[in-house]
Amino acid sequence: MKEQKKSWSGRFYEDFEVGDVYQHPLGRTVTTTDNLWFTLLTQNTAPIHIDHQYASQTEFGKPLLNSTFTLALVTGQSVSDISQNVLANLSWDEVRLPSPVFEGDTIYSQSEVLSKRESQSRPHAGIVTVKTTGYNQQGQVVITFKRTELVYKRGYAPHIVRLQPGASQ
Repeated sequence: MKEQKKSWSGRFYEDFEVGDVYQHPLGRTVTTTDNLWFTLLTQNTAPIHIDHQYASQTEFGKPLLNSTFTLALVTGQSVSDISQNVLANLSWDEVRLPSPVFEGDTIYSQSEVLSKRESQSRPHAGIVTVKTTGYNQQGQVVITFKRTELVYKRGYAPHIVRLQPGASQ
């Protein structure tokens, strides 16, 4: 039987270095269904997101993707690199949306570590601030934001229990 290799468990506070840039591994093509469901779930009534006839009369000629979906998607894309071991998100700041996102666009992202410091109130964690950039399939920047989070130090994060195949609880 082959040796089981350790899976990626994300970065801990000690792993972050100011200036590091992480190209997040997964892109995501957004669909009409994504836009409709997210818009309806969040009770956003702007017809630019959910009414194709209305949107066809705007300067864009088609629905805009709900911008808070873009924020959520790009944040999600960064989790495996930035916040897999987060204790808490502290803030999203300076959110900018320089280009629109449309249904059918594929979104990619990357993050740069801007700062890190020890937590004064929680010695088992540190505070990390990153700037995350999302861009579409043409390389156009569609969102930027700074995100500050409280990240566990190595050895302090709760453990994820993974049962071996065939093991009982």
